[in-house]
Formats: sequence, C-alpha cells, structure tokens
Amino acid sequence: MIELTLAEIAEIVGGRLADITDEHAAEVRVTGGVEFDSRAVGPGSLFLALPGARADGHDFASAAVRSGAVAVLAARPVGVPAIIVEPVGPPPGRHAGVSGVLEHDSDGSGAAVIAALARLAAAVAARLAERGLTIIGITGSSGKTSTKDLIAAVLAPLGEVIAPPGSFNNELGHPWTVLRATESTDFLVLEMSARHRGNIAALAAIAPPSVAVVLNVGTAHLGEFGSREAIAETKSELPQSVPESGVVILNADDPVVAAMAAKTRARVVRVGRSSEFDVWADAVRLDPLARPQFTLHAGHAQVPVALAVHGDHQVSNALCAAAVALQCGATPDQVATALAAAGPVSGHRMQVSSRPDGVTVINDAYNANPDSMAAGLKALAWMSRQESGKGRSVAVLGEMAELGDDAISEHDRIGRLAVRLDVSRLIVVGSGRPMSAMLHGAVMEGSWGSEATAVPDADAALALLRAELRPGDVVLVKASNSAGLGALADALIADGPEAGGR
Repeated sequence: MIELTLAEIAEIVGGRLADITDEHAAEVRVTGGVEFDSRAVGPGSLFLALPGARADGHDFASAAVRSGAVAVLAARPVGVPAIIVEPVGPPPGRHAGVSGVLEHDSDGSGAAVIAALARLAAAVAARLAERGLTIIGITGSSGKTSTKDLIAAVLAPLGEVIAPPGSFNNELGHPWTVLRATESTDFLVLEMSARHRGNIAALAAIAPPSVAVVLNVGTAHLGEFGSREAIAETKSELPQSVPESGVVILNADDPVVAAMAAKTRARVVRVGRSSEFDVWADAVRLDPLARPQFTLHAGHAQVPVALAVHGDHQVSNALCAAAVALQCGATPDQVATALAAAGPVSGHRMQVSSRPDGVTVINDAYNANPDSMAAGLKALAWMSRQESGKGRSVAVLGEMAELGDDAISEHDRIGRLAVRLDVSRLIVVGSGRPMSAMLHGAVMEGSWGSEATAVPDADAALALLRAELRPGDVVLVKASNSAGLGALADALIADGPEAGGR
C-alpha cells in the first residue's frame, strides 16, 4: 500500500478518529498494508475489524496493535487508535455481497467497514493509475484464478506485478488486493466474481481496469442468477466498465462472450481456436500429463507453446493471458517462454502429484461447476489412457454448489459424462439429492456393479481409496469448496511421503 497518514485515511473513508489525537494522526503512517486477519498483522499495518462466524474482529483490535498495527478501521471504539466508520443499521434482508463475507453482519458494522475499505482502495487505485499503473480485470464462470496466475506469470518479465493469492475476488478480497499495490507496481491483476447483478460493476468501480478479460459464461452460481442470460449480463459489466482508450479481451470460442464486443467502447481483441481471431491457437495436443502444447498465432508471428498446467481447457486461459501480455508490450517469444514456466500456483486447482507408489493425484478440489467438472473429468480420462492399461481412472466427486433448480439435472449429467468418458471408478461423496442424482446418472448411463458407488463423507472416501488404489491409478478429486474435499486430496498425496508435484 502507498503510505498514508491516519488523518488522510480518515478523510478518504469519511471516518472519525478515536483514541488518538489529531496531531498524532497527522504524523502516524500506515506503511505495512491492510489486514483483516489479526494473525497476519505486521508493523505499520491497518487492521480491519470485521464480524465473523466465530468471532468479531473488534475483539482482536488490541492484539492487532500489539502485533504492530498502527490503528484499526472499525465500526465502534475499541480502546486503541482507530478510525471509526458508523454503521447505518442492519442490512435490509440478504446482503448483496458476492461471497457471504457479511453473512454475520447483524448490525451493519461489517458493511460499514467494507464500504470504507472500498473507498480507501478506490482512492489508492486512482492515485496509482495516474502514475502509470495498468489495471487488469478478469471475470468468467470458471478459470478466473488459473488465468490470473498465468497473467501474473506472463507480465512478470515486464515489471512488478500484484495479483491476489488464491481467489480473492469479492467485496473484501478485491479492495484488499488493490491496497497491496505501491508506487513501484506496474501491473495490478484483479479477479472479479459475482453472485448478483451489479457486483462486477461495483468491483470495477473501485479499480477501473484499462484491460479486461472475459473467459466464459457457464452455469456457476446459476441458483443465484436464475438463468445463463442473467449470468452473461452480469459478466458483461466488466467490458462495459473499460474506457474507450482501453482493451477488452474476449474468449470468442464462447459465442456468448464474443457477443459482448457490442457492449464495450474499448478496442476488442478476440482469442480462441480459429484463425478468424486476433490471437489464436492451432495444432493443440496434450502430453501424457494432459499439459497442452500448441502454436500461438498473433499477427504475423507464430511460436510454439508448451504449458506447464494441466487440461485442454487451459488453452483458452493461456490465450487470454497471452493477449494481455501482448497488449502490455511483451513479444510472442517472451509470452511462450513465460507460459512454459508458469506451473500451478493457487492451491487445489488442477495440481498433479505423483506418489512413490505410482498413484497420480489430480487435486482440483477448490471449486466446481458443471463446466469445470467436465474439464477435470476429461483431463482424468486422458491421463489414465496414457498409462497404457497399467492403471485406472478414479473420479472422487463432491457436490457442485449454487446450481439452484438445475442442481439435480446437472449432477445427473456429470454422472453420465463420467461413464461416457470411460472413467473406471466413480466415488460420489456426500448425501442429498444432487449426489444421489450423480450416482443415478452414472448407473442409468451403464455403470454396473462397483464401478460407481456413494459414500457419506470425505473420511469414508479416503478409507475406500486407501483400500483400493494400486500403482498406475490416476485419481481426480473435485467438488465445490464447501464439500471439503481439499483435505481428502491432501491426505491422498501425503500417503506417499516422498511424493512430489510434476
């Protein structure tokens, strides 16, 4: 974060000072960033007091100051130097946040602090943009985090890059990421997620992007939006936020995304697998670990690319990353070199590990929707076929959350897809109608005997896998994060104590 005095921050966020004099507030500077986890606070930090499921951040204000925070951004006095923003009362009905950050905000204190954080981030982003900071925004129903990691990798040779760790793409993580940028930052890469219309527009207003990327429009959060058309409208808020001087990069292989060209004033760059597009790929093939290789075309240039990430779906992500880097001044050769070195960064997302006993684990347990689940199953099927009959493909699948009325049909479809891809073993984890539908779909598609089975929880799945796995098997673990299969995948990898990623 750029250095600001407490007095400056108070003025920006519209707060009042508590337990600190005006004179002292004009001298004390925040130099160490903004943190909402008291355990992450260091010298010079500003601590955010937010309500949570188990505790209220206001109760940790003193501990944060003892750890080095110079003040607290809070909704009430906390007995230590603080900037107080007044709650406006409890939010009416359901809060329009994108990830339940304010789920426990009964009195509106969290909403007040989050709003203040957004104002602070907007002020910092505006100052840095005036000094030449390039802001890149990314949205899509799936692949945002993987693409964010690839974009950060291809921009790194061009200058200092700030990108969120993991999936910090909501009303808390987005401004928090913005505030990590400093005067030395050249590129700020931001994910933008949504659960309601207007969410992406609100995030884009905090740090207006000069480069925007739209990956796809799928069925993630279908239960929240009600239709794919509503999802498309919300995703289109990002290209609409880009000024005429900016660039919008669209994955034109998705016709719904391609149509967003009509909704932006900015210059449009289309990417995909057709020579009709501006940046495109052909000669796509997969190595034995499902890492794509292809020829990248941009203008008159064509260069070979070998990705270090897994799955055919990563081609679109890589093309979008390449287009961003090319717009920012990279050469095609620089892009190819950077992509070849860009392995998985964010945890539990298509991370492939090989155990000493010959079992390969695909850990993609962080999130799931019908599109990403299908992509994971296709990668599993491909990798198991490369074993030349030595092993089996095993899909360990949990629930895909937030699909609304389509939950039953979509889970049924994934069960059937597993059979059509000739997955050797399907283990359905969890109870409830969606998971029963997944098992039913597999059985109705022709999975007989013990090929498909259901277990009540992750512990039961782990016990079954430990009893059944044998050398050469390839295991995919995938579900929405709420299903809690990340720990299962970690335990499977740990079963091979000398296992290493590949």
